[in-house]
Amino acid sequence: MNAFWEPLILSVKLASIATLLLFMIGSFWVYVLSMYSFVGKSLLKALVSVPLVLPPTVLGYYLLISFHKEALVGSFFDQLFNVQLAFSFEGLVIASLIFSLPFMVNPMLSAIENLPVSFKESAFTLGKSKINTFLKVMIPNIKPAIVAACVMSFAHTIGEFGVILMIGGNIPGETRVASVAIYNEVEALNYNTADSYSLILLFFSILVLTLVYIFNNKKISSAKVI
Repeated sequence: MNAFWEPLILSVKLASIATLLLFMIGSFWVYVLSMYSFVGKSLLKALVSVPLVLPPTVLGYYLLISFHKEALVGSFFDQLFNVQLAFSFEGLVIASLIFSLPFMVNPMLSAIENLPVSFKESAFTLGKSKINTFLKVMIPNIKPAIVAACVMSFAHTIGEFGVILMIGGNIPGETRVASVAIYNEVEALNYNTADSYSLILLFFSILVLTLVYIFNNKKISSAKVI
């Protein structure tokens, strides 16, 4: 594999795995937060959104401490799966699930909370369970929000730098993703290579966002026709 493309491919691999896992984890949290009322619900919402306001270096520091072999989380993965989280690709995946979680949960939760209350009440009146109401009534009505959440999670994972660098370091083929590669090339005064990486990521970001807007506009147009 060409050394130039290695960080870009690793970034796409990391973002793809993280987004898939985030969709499953995020859907569960959205289900809990939207279908149940309980003490501490506001606190749980706040905890999910903490990565949005916490400096990446602070989050990265605490994750690095948690991922150490002697720490609870690091010891669990080391003993159960024989996986070292600190300075490994697996560690980057786990970290990505944490710092990108609000980008998956918040758009979906906001869309569900903005749906008419009659959707949920009608389903309950017809004898639908909470899980059936969530999967067959709520989810189909927030498809644009789901697409946006997945794209935002994917893009944020690719673009993250601070947490990634602290957790994974700069190991070629293992943790040197595109954002770290740009930093590495700038440090080495290889501005042409850094510029190439940056332009590729910029083009990719514009392309993905354009496709999302086109998709959402088509959904809106279809809804108006219906």
